[in-house]
Amino acid sequence: MEKQRLSFAEISKRMRELDLPRFDIVIGIGRGGIVPASMIAHQLSRDLKIINLNYRDDQNYPRYDEPQITRDVDELTSISGSVLLVDDVSVSGKTMLKAKSLLPNCEVATLVCKGKADFVLFPEVASCVDWPWKIHASSQASKVST
Repeated sequence: MEKQRLSFAEISKRMRELDLPRFDIVIGIGRGGIVPASMIAHQLSRDLKIINLNYRDDQNYPRYDEPQITRDVDELTSISGSVLLVDDVSVSGKTMLKAKSLLPNCEVATLVCKGKADFVLFPEVASCVDWPWKIHASSQASKVST
């Protein structure tokens, strides 16, 4: 199956078109959510934090039974208020649920580029996506050789 290519411009446009309520902070789920969370935090003029969780490998297959915390997240338990939790894709929702459990004092809304969340930028996209922030080894090699 061929991946659908989306550009930064398309993603940014969809973010601007959202009718989002006010959030106190944006939290991205690392790795895939770092860039989209950064983009939306910038557009909303909000601070950004990252939760380092991992569930799937680079081929999008689960590598664990449940999402795993990959770095210290103790500082997140002190966050309160309204949070926009952002990831690139949410298939099963397990990573979002794990991230929400790390934010016990927060009112959390979720946003993804594709998949299942409170806010979805590309609900019409069913195929895999070639995200503009993903660096592919073949494209890097051709840039180095030129």
